[in-house]
Amino acid sequence: MLPALTSLTALIALLSGPIQAATANADTSKASDATDAPSPTSRKLDNITVTGSRSPMRLADALGDLTLITRDDIERQAYGSLPDLLRNVAGIEMTRNGSAGANTSLFVRGAETRHTVVLIDGVRVDSQSTGGADWQNIPLSQIDRVEVLKGPASALYGSDAIGGVVQIFTRRGNGRTQLELGLGGGNLGASRADASITGGSRRFDYAATLAMDRGTGFNSYVRTGTSSSNPDKDGWRNYSGSVRLGGWLNDAHRLEAVAFKSRTNSGYDASKTADDRNITTTESGRLAWTGVWSPALSTELSLSESRSELETRPTSLYLTRTRLRTATLLAFYKLDEHQQINTLLERREDQLVNNSLVNNGKDDRYDNAFGLSYLLKAGAASLQLHGRHDDDQQFGGTNTGTAAAGYQLGAGWRATASVGNAFRAPTLYQRGSTYGPDLNLPGVQALRPERAHSAELGLNWSAAGHEFTITTYRNEVRDLIAFGAAGTCPSTVGCYGNVARATLKGTSLKAGTQLGLVHLSGHLDFSDPTDDSTGNTLARRARRFGSLRADTELAAWTFGATLQASGARWNDATNKTRLAGYGLLNLDAGYRFAPDWRVQFNVDNAFNRSYQTTTYYAQAPRTWMVTLRYSPTF
Repeated sequence: MLPALTSLTALIALLSGPIQAATANADTSKASDATDAPSPTSRKLDNITVTGSRSPMRLADALGDLTLITRDDIERQAYGSLPDLLRNVAGIEMTRNGSAGANTSLFVRGAETRHTVVLIDGVRVDSQSTGGADWQNIPLSQIDRVEVLKGPASALYGSDAIGGVVQIFTRRGNGRTQLELGLGGGNLGASRADASITGGSRRFDYAATLAMDRGTGFNSYVRTGTSSSNPDKDGWRNYSGSVRLGGWLNDAHRLEAVAFKSRTNSGYDASKTADDRNITTTESGRLAWTGVWSPALSTELSLSESRSELETRPTSLYLTRTRLRTATLLAFYKLDEHQQINTLLERREDQLVNNSLVNNGKDDRYDNAFGLSYLLKAGAASLQLHGRHDDDQQFGGTNTGTAAAGYQLGAGWRATASVGNAFRAPTLYQRGSTYGPDLNLPGVQALRPERAHSAELGLNWSAAGHEFTITTYRNEVRDLIAFGAAGTCPSTVGCYGNVARATLKGTSLKAGTQLGLVHLSGHLDFSDPTDDSTGNTLARRARRFGSLRADTELAAWTFGATLQASGARWNDATNKTRLAGYGLLNLDAGYRFAPDWRVQFNVDNAFNRSYQTTTYYAQAPRTWMVTLRYSPTF
C-alpha cells in the first residue's frame, strides 16, 4: 500500500500546499486584509508573525521557511498532542515510544530533537538532562496558534536553534467576553474536557483555560519474552492550565503576564509486573513590559522562567529537574518606512538537579548575549541581517549570524536565499554527570558546543488562490555530541564526546490550490540526513515523507481528509534494523447545529494500520473522537 500512497502524494503534491494557518489573531490581521474579499492564499500570506525576526512581520515578507497553524486547524485536523499536529508540517518527522503520553521526539529537517528551540508565549522550555522540550507534555487544548521556523536561527535565539524554532501561543483575550466549553470521548478509553474564557476592554484583556485529557491506551511495548514485556494497557492522564492578563497603563505602555502548566502521567513498560509511570511536568511564566517611546522607537522588557521535571516510578526511581531563567530587552527602531534596526540584550540562567551529576547532584551556568538585526524592504527587494554574540560561563564566546534576501520576480514569483550558522551548548547533564569528561585525566578536553553551517534557496509562486513553494537546504553539523566508548569519564559504561558530524540536506515541495468547493494542500519532502563518518542515514529519519489534505465546507458542515505517508527508516545508527514505511488516512467532520454549538468528529488511522516509529513500540491503532463545543459570546 505504501508505494501507491507515496506515488499519489508525489503526483498531487504540485497541486497542494502546506497544512498551515489561514488567519492569525484577529487583532493583528485586520490591518492586512484587503478591501475586496481576498483569496485563501492571500489571507494566509497577510498574517502577522513574530518568530522569523523577533518583531512583527507579515508572513508574505518573511524570508525564512515559516509555517503558521491556527486554532481552527487544530480543532479540525488534530488528535492527540502537539507532535500529532506538527507531523503534517513540511520538513518535520515524529517518533514516539507508544501512546499519546509517551516520550516523543521531533526531527526538524533531520536535526536531532534537542536542536529545536521551543517557546511557549516567548518562554523557552528545555530539559538540561535529556536535551530538548517534552513534546508530549504540550496539550492542544491550550494552544491558540503555532509558528514553525525551519532552519538554523541561533543568530536570533542563541543556543539550540540548529534545526529550527517552534513557538506556541496560548489564548489571548480580545474584545467581548467569550466562553468556550468542550467535552469529548472516544475509543481507547479516551476522554477530554476543556473550559476557557477570554475577553477584555480597551485597557485590559484576559484569558484562562483549564483542560483534562486521558485515555486507557493500548499495549505499546510489543516485544515479548523480555524482562520488560508487560501486556498491559499504557494509558495517560494530562491536566493543564494557562492564564494571560494584559493591561495598557496608557496609550504607549502595556504590561502582560502569562503562565502555563501541564502535567502528564503516562504508562510504560519497564518490568513484567509493575505499572511503570512517567510523570512529566512543564511550567512556564513570563512578565513583559512593552513601550512605544516615539513613532520610530519601541521596546520590550521581559522576565521569564520555565521548569521541566521528569520522574519515573516504581521499578526505576528517577528524578530530574531543569529550571531556565531569562531576562530579555528588545528594542526596535525604524530608520524610515523601509528600514528597521532591532537590538537584543539577554541573560539566560540554567539549572539542573539530577542524582547523576558529579557536583552534589546539582549544576548551573549562565549565558549573556547581545544581538543586532537590520531589516530592509524596498520595492521588490528584501534583506535581513542578524548577528549575535553569546558569552557562556562554561565554554566562552560564540558568534552566530544569518543573512537572508528575497526578490519579487513578477507574475507572482518570489525567490529567497539565506546562509547562516548555529550552535547547541552541551547540556549540564552531558558536561557534569558521571558520563561527562573527567578533566583531571591527561589529554581530556571539555565538551564543545555542537555547531552548524547552512545554506537555503527558495522559490515561491502564488496567484488567485493557488500557491507553490520549493525549498532546498544544506546544513552541515559538526562536533555532534554522542555517547561513545568509556575512558574519558568516571563511568565504565560509556562517555559523552564531540565525536560525530552530519550533513542534513533535502528539498521540500509545498503547494495548495482550490478545485471547485475543495481546497487541496500538502507537502512532499526529499531528505538526506547522513552521518558523515559512516555514510549511514541518521537513525529514525525517512528519506521520503509527506502529507496531502483535502477540505471543504457545505452549509453548516465542514469535511476534511489527510493522508500521511512516510518511507522506510533505520532504527539504529548502523542501519541494520529497518522500520517499514507506512501510510495513514485521517478523517474529520464538523457540524454547527446552532449559533453557539458545534460538534466535531475525528477518525485517525482510519484503515487501522499497524506501524512503528521506534523498534518494539506500537503506534496508535484506529482512533475516533467525538467532541461537543459550546462557545457563547456575552
